[in-house]
Amino acid sequence: MKSFERFLSHLATIPDPRRAEGKLYQLPHVLLFSILAIVSGARHHLSLFRTFIKVHRRKLNKAFKISWKRSPAHTAIRYIVQGLTAADVEIAFREHAAHLNVDAAGPGARVIAFDGKALKGSFDSFNDAKAKQVLSAFAVDTALVLAHIDIDEKSNEIPAVQKLLEELDMAGHIITCDAMHCQKNLRRT
Repeated sequence: MKSFERFLSHLATIPDPRRAEGKLYQLPHVLLFSILAIVSGARHHLSLFRTFIKVHRRKLNKAFKISWKRSPAHTAIRYIVQGLTAADVEIAFREHAAHLNVDAAGPGARVIAFDGKALKGSFDSFNDAKAKQVLSAFAVDTALVLAHIDIDEKSNEIPAVQKLLEELDMAGHIITCDAMHCQKNLRRT
């Protein structure tokens, strides 16, 4: 499918954890089909990803011009997913979001909102662990999350925003943040 070509090219930049020989299933397609399985309701178990691919294999073969004779085993999917590094996957998704954001945006100043959220159910009162927090950079006009970063348990949003501002190209954009970010060091950045 032409609409997925750019996304597949971004997924292809993720290093494949498998040996060179025996790669029957291309990494970008395995990842894309796993994402499609999740979007269509598969949860919590890789065998559900395999079931999705098995049920839709002929349509996927035709749409993406591949020739898979059968779906990959759930152990193969697990091996692939477990071998990936979160940083490599994050880079591919950030690049894809940046391209989508540029394509959808018109001329003029862009508004990027930075906001942190606590993840529901992530606290552990038994072990005295605080709720996990994530900071997101959100493009307001295109409704895309451009990037996200974990907020350290012993910290707050301020260093996380500074780190994301360094990593993302925000020149010429209007940035919005919570009031806690009105500090001299951040304004200089």
